[in-house]
Amino acid sequence: MSETTAALKLPRTIRLDPSDSLVFEAAAAPGEWAVPGGFAFWQEAPEAMAGKRRQAFRAGWLGLASFGWSTLVEAALASPAEAAAAESALARQILAAYGAPDLAAARAAAAEELAFAAELCADHPPGTALALSRSLEGGELRERFRSLHRREAAPVFALVEAEDAPAEAVDLRSLPDA
Repeated sequence: MSETTAALKLPRTIRLDPSDSLVFEAAAAPGEWAVPGGFAFWQEAPEAMAGKRRQAFRAGWLGLASFGWSTLVEAALASPAEAAAAESALARQILAAYGAPDLAAARAAAAEELAFAAELCADHPPGTALALSRSLEGGELRERFRSLHRREAAPVFALVEAEDAPAEAVDLRSLPDA
């Protein structure tokens, strides 16, 4: 990603509740740029994973600042500088932790992963939440993505004024104990 390109949409981690810090070994902080991160499991047998690692495999997005996991991301506009910084961080991680032969190969892999992440966000307006599910099917890694849209909340209570409604009076002291 060059810094001369226009802003694009990338996944950014969100946290609706504290569950990510409980279900993942390392939770991404809210607001990190993210990628699906399926490459993080290439050298592992999913059927042998357990606990928090298995949860990261099943439903985790990889945050690019902490390299922790997030259950949900949102499509968000990234400036060219932010996209370039995310690519550099991912390339360094791919080189250090995932065995890329050199920085050029790591940068190419990072660019490909970020392009895929941008493609996932392209058709969604900013703020759209995205979730993923990852599984092993027929010996192949399978990722499925879904978008979650906000619903306009209906009011729980509505005030209705009725002029000719009978007055009700309840004496709470006269009710039997439960």
